[in-house]
Amino acid sequence: MQKANNYLLRPALSLLFLAGVIVCVFGLAGCGKQQRGVRLMVWTYVLPDLQAGQTAMDKEFERRHPGVKVCRLATGAGQMSPQKLMTAIVGKVPPNIVNQDRFTIGDWASRDTFRPLNDLMERDLKRNDRYAIREKDYYEACWKEAQYGGNTFAIPNSTDTRLLFYNKELFREAGLVDARGEATPPKTWDELLDYAKKLTRYSKDGSFERIGYIPNYGNCWLYLYAWQNGSGPESEFMDPTGRRCTLNNPHAVGALEYMVKVYDSFKGVEKINQFQSTFQPNELDPFLTGKVAMKIDTNGSIFGCARYNPDLDLGIAPAPVPRDRYLQKGRFKGQPKFITWSGGFSYAIPRGAKHVDLSWEYIKWMCSVEANVICAKAQKAYNDAQDRPFIPDMHANIRVNEALFTQFAPPQKKFRHGMRVALDMMEYSKFRPVTFVGQQLWDEHVLAFDKATRHYQGLTAKQALDEGTYKVQKELDKIYDRGKNPIINMGYIYGILGLALLGMVIILYAKARQSGPVGKLMRGEALAGYVFASPWIIGFLVFTIGPIIASIIFSFCDYDVLHDARWVGLQNYREWFTDDWKHLSKAFVNVAFLSAIGIPLGIVTGLGIAMLLNTKVKGMSWYRTVYYLPSIVPAVAAAFLWLWIMNPEYGLLNGLWKATLTTWFGLSPPGWFASEAWAKPGLIVWGIWGAGGGMILWLAGLQGIPQQLYEAADLDGANWLQKFRNVTLPMLSPYMFFNLIMGTIGALQMFDQVYLTTLGGPVEATMVPVLLLFNNGFTYFKMGYASALAWIIFAIILTLALVQLKLAPRWVHYESEKK
Repeated sequence: MQKANNYLLRPALSLLFLAGVIVCVFGLAGCGKQQRGVRLMVWTYVLPDLQAGQTAMDKEFERRHPGVKVCRLATGAGQMSPQKLMTAIVGKVPPNIVNQDRFTIGDWASRDTFRPLNDLMERDLKRNDRYAIREKDYYEACWKEAQYGGNTFAIPNSTDTRLLFYNKELFREAGLVDARGEATPPKTWDELLDYAKKLTRYSKDGSFERIGYIPNYGNCWLYLYAWQNGSGPESEFMDPTGRRCTLNNPHAVGALEYMVKVYDSFKGVEKINQFQSTFQPNELDPFLTGKVAMKIDTNGSIFGCARYNPDLDLGIAPAPVPRDRYLQKGRFKGQPKFITWSGGFSYAIPRGAKHVDLSWEYIKWMCSVEANVICAKAQKAYNDAQDRPFIPDMHANIRVNEALFTQFAPPQKKFRHGMRVALDMMEYSKFRPVTFVGQQLWDEHVLAFDKATRHYQGLTAKQALDEGTYKVQKELDKIYDRGKNPIINMGYIYGILGLALLGMVIILYAKARQSGPVGKLMRGEALAGYVFASPWIIGFLVFTIGPIIASIIFSFCDYDVLHDARWVGLQNYREWFTDDWKHLSKAFVNVAFLSAIGIPLGIVTGLGIAMLLNTKVKGMSWYRTVYYLPSIVPAVAAAFLWLWIMNPEYGLLNGLWKATLTTWFGLSPPGWFASEAWAKPGLIVWGIWGAGGGMILWLAGLQGIPQQLYEAADLDGANWLQKFRNVTLPMLSPYMFFNLIMGTIGALQMFDQVYLTTLGGPVEATMVPVLLLFNNGFTYFKMGYASALAWIIFAIILTLALVQLKLAPRWVHYESEKK
């Protein structure tokens, strides 16, 4: 009886334990909220070279606002994680302030994620606030880039400008000087190419020792060349209304043709990319070490030169322009002769953020002259203590720049001159289009550049830009037509999810009842088991089954997470198999190539290693460990390792290749991840390196083969090959089948290797379905579209698995089968 009572008490004790855990968790959460003062959470990027100054500004703000603690959260080097920000806003726990890349402001503002700041600015102007934000204090390009729909959604806090940096010493060596012997920078595109050819040096094997100029090295992109090649709206990538993409305008086409011409003049983009793969930052910067004679880059390069090679004979000038623009007297079609373009960051307040007034005070403070002078003083003191030069960074506020240049201009004339050129060029600065398709426009312009310079499938510059224009325009049309689709009541979706989960619980309960009646003792044990398993069960239902059911519904919707879903029926599936079939089929063809070669090689390699390790040799445990270790190396570490091993210039593989195949047969080493043709083979080689994981299964299979089968084969006079073919392989067929199934699924789910190394490039040579899904879902926020692709991938995996299961009885043999 006492024993029965103990069994009955267990469920009650289990429930009490669970209740105690819940009380503790909520109690601790409540204690966490009882904090003194206010925490002002700022999501930003922290530059090590400015950290002392940024900290000084924060400390002064805290001193002026007792009880306030400024907490900076780094969200990546130079960029805001869109996934993290989206999750925070949807979860209604946004930071107080985000320091956002300015060209994405329009995209986020169009999704109602940022709070308009007009009312706060107007209020301060009426109060005559000393720190009031005034449009006239900011560069036009910076201010307009933070606008959307007539409202101000962010306050610019930094900027940059593109300039030509050139090595005067190398110019003099090449005879590129004026009558006084002074190095003269190129002023036109024709001169730029001519200078580049004269400055380039080759080694005996035809590789680059030094290159004069690389069109897309530094920070210029097609944007700058297109703006230089035209004037006014006709050279922009979007028309003035924002409803039509003009990425393929004649000026952009001409600019891209010029870039292709320069690359082709130096053996093509792949050879140049191989040379670029040797480039290192900081002290080993190729421009500072003389490997690159000229580059177009941001004003930040002035600081890099001052810190890492202050003795460099540096020249700085506006970027060269087309010949007809330069020869035009006065202004070119109403535009200045030399132009630049600017980017930078801005402070924004997410919708739903707490402490709006305090956040606004912080933004005003951080953009004020006073705060930035404090920042510069603190950073200069820190740099002086570290024996580093100090050059103030450019601000989007004109008054701030004037104050910093007056008080902290560097003593060296060349650096002062460079700063002055950068500040003067801001008057003629362009900025990227403010649009809700800004990220996709950027990605398509990069892809068009990649396709044109590589002559991908024979595409011309215009054809490559036409493809990008079509994709961006399709997205524009879809968004402008979104209102035609009916909104789905999210309550219905939650209701469907709830009913589906409830139905699963009922089915499980009914299945449990079918096992027959049980006594009180068994029921108590079962209840205790369910109570302890309930955290996993609830988590599985809510976080696994729930999202699966939701994705089915969203696959028939236009849904971006931040707005209500709109029903579109089969449109998402139809677009994947029509408009985007080219990209989808390319991704699956890539997977097919990786599977057709990678899976058999992985099976053969794993089996071969297992057979070697199945022998009785001294130290076998150590050998097994060594072969197994690569399979448990973290993906990020493995990615960096293989990027180094497969570096086209100094990588280990190409070093062996040059010492053997190049020396003996004259075969040029491959470009691996920098080459369209060799990127997929590079992934396959990386995959074979991890064959040790499968080796464990093969080893278990080999040791499970009955020894008497080999003894019988010996009696029949079989040699080693006959034993392997007629005994080993048939007995290992279940393991072979398992590896084939898992290898196929793994190939279709490949993501981390590609994301960490190539991001699907070059020119989609390594684009895979899951990366395509990720880009659509978490970069462009097209969750409905991504959900449709997820179910397409699932259908293909399921079909291949069923086909393999159907064919398995023809070649898979199990020991338990009756003869």
